[in-house]
Amino acid sequence: MRLEGNETISTDRESLFEVMIDAEVLKRCIPGCELLEQQADGSYKMSLKAGVGSIRGVFTGTIRLEEIRAPEHYKMIVEGKGTSGFVKGIGEIDLAVSGEQTIVTYAGDVNVGGTIASVGQRVIQTTAKIMTSQFFTAIGAEAKARAENSPPPKQGVVRNALRSISDKFQK
Repeated sequence: MRLEGNETISTDRESLFEVMIDAEVLKRCIPGCELLEQQADGSYKMSLKAGVGSIRGVFTGTIRLEEIRAPEHYKMIVEGKGTSGFVKGIGEIDLAVSGEQTIVTYAGDVNVGGTIASVGQRVIQTTAKIMTSQFFTAIGAEAKARAENSPPPKQGVVRNALRSISDKFQK
């Protein structure tokens, strides 16, 4: 399955890049993330509670960042498995300056297998798009808080849905 798109975030590229590679920030922003610990080899050990439709589970695995060219690009490799299946993905993230904002362009391929794949590609793709939108909304809130030297914002599905709606009305 192919995922691609772009998001505009109201912060400078350098600050956004730092936010997007910070393990604590990523843990707060990745929907369902329960654990994200940096390992000695530079990868991250992860535990993620996720589901598609009525099939839910906890996935454990790794995230690796490669081809890092701060503050403009990195590649993310994700591998996870759980009782309801597995997920493997490779994606590239590019950050471009646009005035006082940053345009984040992402593209990648995700393979899902096991019971979770039985719900169908359309449902999986819709869920992935929702999770991606939640992630970037949360990242935007984190970047804004950091720029204002404020404490990290509270994250959650409802909070990020409201932030996303609010952002659309402000544009």
